Amino acid sequence: MINRILFLFAVTLVASCNETIKQPKANDGMVRLITLDPGHFHAALVQKIMYKDVDSVVHVYAPAGNDLQLHLDRVNGYNNRKDDPTTWKEEVYSSNDYFEKMIAEKKGNVVVLAGNNQKKTDYISRSLEAGLNVLADKPMVINSEGFETLKKAFETAKQKDLVLYDIMTERFEITSILQRELAMIPEIFGTLDTGTVDHPAVEMVSDHNFYKNISGNVVVRPAWFMDASQQGEGIVDVTTHLVDLVQWECFPEKTIDYANDITVTTAKRWPTNITITQFKTITRLDSVPSYLDKNRKGDSVLQVWSNGEINYIIKGVHAKVTVIWKYQTESGNDTHYSLMRGTKADLMIKQGAEEQYKTVLYILPKHPSDFTPARMNDLLKPLESKYPGISSKEVDEGWEVIIPDKYREGHESHFARVTENYLEYLKNHNMPAWEVPNMLAKYYTTTKALELSQKNQ
Repeated sequence: MINRILFLFAVTLVASCNETIKQPKANDGMVRLITLDPGHFHAALVQKIMYKDVDSVVHVYAPAGNDLQLHLDRVNGYNNRKDDPTTWKEEVYSSNDYFEKMIAEKKGNVVVLAGNNQKKTDYISRSLEAGLNVLADKPMVINSEGFETLKKAFETAKQKDLVLYDIMTERFEITSILQRELAMIPEIFGTLDTGTVDHPAVEMVSDHNFYKNISGNVVVRPAWFMDASQQGEGIVDVTTHLVDLVQWECFPEKTIDYANDITVTTAKRWPTNITITQFKTITRLDSVPSYLDKNRKGDSVLQVWSNGEINYIIKGVHAKVTVIWKYQTESGNDTHYSLMRGTKADLMIKQGAEEQYKTVLYILPKHPSDFTPARMNDLLKPLESKYPGISSKEVDEGWEVIIPDKYREGHESHFARVTENYLEYLKNHNMPAWEVPNMLAKYYTTTKALELSQKNQ
């Protein structure tokens, strides 16, 4: 009898040990990604590289369909590329109860979200309530109702010691980084002007293409991308990046209190007209879904509410951000324009034909005689110590900042930089205190602007 008990105890112990090996502890330091309903190609860009202490197995929960297949194809493309291939293993659950299944199984600890923005805010809220961290593509909200939900979501994250963060790739664009750095050198920039409604101190414009290439392939847009009720209007979508840059560059590491520091003065919205043929080209669909009937203008044109402009005051400074979408620009490139007006010099980023569609940063002195070559050389030394190889050359209106190619990673690589930052915050619990209030300030600005623009039409 005793021998039988000892035998059963040994069998139980071995089974327990085997189970421990198969099921790693939740606190083993590994991050396990869950990709939820990936309807946007940004979800795949998070996985363009591998990360230390991140499990190679990614659990994907999504409805079956074209969006899911495109996501899996993109990740598979990274796994099979010739140079530095990734080794992701996608485990997919695609039944209709995908969200409930994700919550019930909890096979990971970080939910990655990039897809239909109508669903995103609810996904964020419910994932946090279930005890899961969230890394979300922009925008996290597309209307004022969603903003109220987001406020509660951040409260939940704080209560449960979770990290909720959005993917702000433009902070890793080298010209934006250097524009921010130069604005913190009083001898070059002076101080930021306050500006006026008609002459803002800060202006940013983003031009985008519906038809474009990513990772060597033409982007396939889901049909809902053209529906403002699902994707969000342009004034709450791409402007998220611009509003974030205004905060990040003009008020570095300062907390923005949306209730007291921001006033939206004017806002407007307008559509981009695309033909049915163009729609079919970028969606690869044979017909237009009925939910887009409200967007039809005659038999051959769809109106996509993708354009917007916001004039607002932030901490006493007048700012203006604009987003413009075209089916395809002449160059086929998305472009960025940014102007910060200082008391001693303006800092301008341009990306036009003259710049060969590369972002170029200019320093435009108010009094050119104050900025001789020798003085510019001295003034830029602190920047050169942080970014070796940075230099300047004189141009007609001032100075061009010369940036070595090693700093020009490209938009796709910036997703990895954001993810690496997020992983550090997750591991070390060191997300800057200003990040959460500034995320709220950002989405307050965009959703309040949408509200105002709709009232004015």
